[in-house]
Amino acid sequence: MSAAQELKAATISFSLPGDPIAMARDVAPILREEAPRIDALGQLTPRVVDALHERSLYRMLLPKSLNGYGAGLETFVRAMEIIAAADASTAWCIGQASGCSMAAAYVDGPVARTIWGDDPRGVLAWGFQLEGRAKVVPGGYRVTGKWGFGSGGHHATWMGAHCHVELPDGSLLKDADGKPIERTMLLRQDQLTWINNWDVVGLRGTGSDTYTLTDVFVPEAYTVRRDLDAERRIDDPFFQFSTTSAYSSGFAAVSMGIARGMMDELRSLAMVKTQSFQTRAMRDNPVMHHLIAENEAKLRSVRAFVLESIREAEDCIRRTGTLDLDSRVMLRLSTTNAIQQAKKVAEFAYHEAGATAIFASNAFERKMRDIHASAQQVQGRTGHIELCGQYFLGMAPATRFI
Repeated sequence: MSAAQELKAATISFSLPGDPIAMARDVAPILREEAPRIDALGQLTPRVVDALHERSLYRMLLPKSLNGYGAGLETFVRAMEIIAAADASTAWCIGQASGCSMAAAYVDGPVARTIWGDDPRGVLAWGFQLEGRAKVVPGGYRVTGKWGFGSGGHHATWMGAHCHVELPDGSLLKDADGKPIERTMLLRQDQLTWINNWDVVGLRGTGSDTYTLTDVFVPEAYTVRRDLDAERRIDDPFFQFSTTSAYSSGFAAVSMGIARGMMDELRSLAMVKTQSFQTRAMRDNPVMHHLIAENEAKLRSVRAFVLESIREAEDCIRRTGTLDLDSRVMLRLSTTNAIQQAKKVAEFAYHEAGATAIFASNAFERKMRDIHASAQQVQGRTGHIELCGQYFLGMAPATRFI
């Protein structure tokens, strides 16, 4: 019996409510209604968290052996766009947790079952290491540090803490190239101390606060090094995709979804609004006809590029058993480009809405803040385009974000 079969046999089974895209459409009206409250609260509301769990939307990338959808990146992107068009903070939290769930393939089966498989509301989240040290002790590690940008962490059952590993002699554990090795410690929510410092312009509802640990013991089994073939426990072709693949696809979908939501808002506005000192409605303006079509083409084009790069990467995995550098570069190029171009589409929609857009009583203002915050995240970094250009010119780019 394979490791995946053993895991499936041992895991408590519970049914999923339907396919992720249908569930995203189903939850969207709730998200639109709750969006202003999410923004004001600085976290997802209890109603939204319950609605997401009822539809198992945190489980899109989890393998079926752990009661996940095993949906794949294309379905994930399509569902995330729908969610982001309704509320970007909710989509961001799901995107973060979905990327973190890729770690399920790299921990021992009993640990995966504890975190995800046996708990219908099991969610892992984590943030960026500001300072993190895991001292090797018998049976595991003692962990001290601080981590920021813990998106969606307040509603997670488990949190990750990325750490450099300190050996008993005080030196750092390093890889063959002499670089410090990072392991991620997996801890229960009640082991953390939160610092509420998420005071930002956009994506306010993600609750991306800072959390700390002080000399907390973590057993060896509850640690993980991701995206390494030697560490993988689940033999599923999908996990040739990396955590970076999940994050880049998911956060590109957030930006595309926000832009789609703003285009929809602009079309609705154009049907009823007559601009100041004009005699005809916006929908009857030939300039608006051209601009709407032009930006629709821009948004649909970048979306098609993202989905094409995912399909070609899947084909590469089917043919070769691995994800080659060419496929990884195309995923990086398509997703980073999507984030940047979606922001331009959103800016167009905001501008053409005129003074209507500046009022907090409509969705333009919040969505505009959200897409600018989204584009500031590492997945949208302009330097990623440079790495792709290096590859196209026969150079060997750094692969940290490819």
